[in-house]
Amino acid sequence: MTSGDGREDRPRYSLGAFLLDRLASVLIGLACTAGTFGMCNVLGCGTQGSLLVASFVLICAAAALAIQYVRGRGFWTGIADAASQVQDIPEVPEFLPSPTTLEGQLAGELLDTCQALHSSKITAAAKDASDYRRYIELWIHEAKTPLASAKLIAGRLPGEEGGALSLELERLDASIDQALYYARSTSVASDYAIRHVPLAAAVREACKRHMRFLIEQGTTPRITIPEDQQVLADEPWLVFMVGQVAVNAAQYGATSIAFTAHVEDAGTANERTMLEVADDGRGIPAADLPRVFDRAFTGENGRSRPNATGMGLYLVALMCARLGIGVQIASEQGTGTRVLFSFPHDSRRELASAR
Repeated sequence: MTSGDGREDRPRYSLGAFLLDRLASVLIGLACTAGTFGMCNVLGCGTQGSLLVASFVLICAAAALAIQYVRGRGFWTGIADAASQVQDIPEVPEFLPSPTTLEGQLAGELLDTCQALHSSKITAAAKDASDYRRYIELWIHEAKTPLASAKLIAGRLPGEEGGALSLELERLDASIDQALYYARSTSVASDYAIRHVPLAAAVREACKRHMRFLIEQGTTPRITIPEDQQVLADEPWLVFMVGQVAVNAAQYGATSIAFTAHVEDAGTANERTMLEVADDGRGIPAADLPRVFDRAFTGENGRSRPNATGMGLYLVALMCARLGIGVQIASEQGTGTRVLFSFPHDSRRELASAR
């Protein structure tokens, strides 16, 4: 059975449950009482004498069980309550009452040992993840050097072959960048700095990084953002996120991508800058739309491209959540897609959201 909060119903430390658990002891006590009565009768104690002795034995057995029940009730009721409230292993000690029995002390020692093992494994796993992330970052930076050299060589090659090679190298560079940003997203607390960023310049830089791919896809970016418009964001991550949205639009048939910005709720506590990225591509099927920000989700459109990973928009949503930037998407199949970024103007709210 499952309780209303989704947890399975657990046994409670009631008197009935206690007696049922000690059923063998109860039966032995009753057998001893009956046996004492019988033996006393055989020895000539008489009915009244036999009943008196048997009652004494029964009372002693009941008293022993009562003492066990009273001593254990507080501790094991606390255990049952903790089982219904605890959310994670490190929280267990604060929910547990002090043990009053030997069994409780032994159970407490076992829980302490389990917690210590859990903590050591968590620490080791965190260290392994950190070491792996550093290795991936180092590998990516090392790969960037020969890749940059290959781009220069490809740029000197004449004809269409040189251009085609340069395009493939640019795609490889974009994939390596995505891997780098994914690695960094696992430790975002030390990898971003929120400050005022010129929005138009960031959008232009995002388009510039993918310009060769946009040209190949026949996609034209149109930026109509005031030069003095600034937003609170981490610039490298902002450029990366806008670039991911632009590349997605180009991959799925957009011939034009319009970047516009406006301020909403001016003069209020909710004042924010909205960046809209609208394309005229094939759009997203309605069934896929709720899941486009899920990790590794490619959907109907993505399945038509063997190299789709479903990681681009996932990273966009992940980092927007961590940086306190709102992101929404609207699309109609066959018409196009609109992605809206919302940048709050209150830096205190921004930093609180990021933490």
